[in-house]
Amino acid sequence: MKIALAILLQTVLLLGLAPFISGCIKTLKANLQNRRGPRAWQPYLDLWKFLHKDMVISEHASWIFRATPQVLFFTTLLAGLMMPLVSVSAPLSLFGGVLAFAGLLALGRFFLALGGLDPASAFGGMGSSREMTMAAIAEPALMLAIFTVAIEARSTNLSQMLLSAQAPTWQLLNPAHVLAFAALFIVLLAETGRIPVDNPATHLELTMIHEAMILEYSGRYLALIEWSASIKQLLLMALLLNIFFPVGITADLSVGAVGLALFWFVAKLLALSALVVLVETTNAKLRLFRVPDLLSAAFILGALALLSTFLFQ
Repeated sequence: MKIALAILLQTVLLLGLAPFISGCIKTLKANLQNRRGPRAWQPYLDLWKFLHKDMVISEHASWIFRATPQVLFFTTLLAGLMMPLVSVSAPLSLFGGVLAFAGLLALGRFFLALGGLDPASAFGGMGSSREMTMAAIAEPALMLAIFTVAIEARSTNLSQMLLSAQAPTWQLLNPAHVLAFAALFIVLLAETGRIPVDNPATHLELTMIHEAMILEYSGRYLALIEWSASIKQLLLMALLLNIFFPVGITADLSVGAVGLALFWFVAKLLALSALVVLVETTNAKLRLFRVPDLLSAAFILGALALLSTFLFQ
């Protein structure tokens, strides 16, 4: 009963908070660029609009195209149930560690790439090809950075890694942690399609990566994909924050303690969102053939972080 309640509450938190963080990033970015942008609750209105629109499906699309939004949504949501957000324990933390978490996100990406290829659209195929090229570098960088913390925790379980980060011996300015944080931040920008890797607001098909894959989707399918992208962004931000800044996370499941932990969690998300917006507004989008160089830098930082774990013990 307790596990079912925890699953329900974390699912509601993921579904409700993820669009808000996406909206806050858009609002902060508009304010920093001295223009009037959408309100923070605009993503909720967009999802409502997409859910009530008719779907236009290509005559060349197969079952893969139709199944992709559901697979992407449920794999992302399942990965979210393995991630500790406001408490040191996640509802499904015992059923999978960081390998299962990364594997579920990779499975969703794989189906999304197939969904882009399936309708035989030139732009969809181009976006899928670019996405998998970036993933070939970004995912190993992600795993190297996480393994840096996992070695210290002596476990790949995300809850155990969080408990290790809360220990008195944890040092944020440890060289391994600084390098791992830098690598994870670059991966965050790449995985969420942010400048300088991609521009989520662009409409130029020749330069798009993520948006090119979903050009053929509309209606409810597009709503599920956009919702999944917001949840994935929230999870990667939570991974970065809860491991390196485990402030406010509670082991007490009382209403007051969880409420305070939720306040700290949202505050940390807004602070990281401001950092993401600052990077986006002070940098230009890289040319497509230069993006692997940036992701290779993240891979090198992750490898150095893993090596530093053994050198500075």
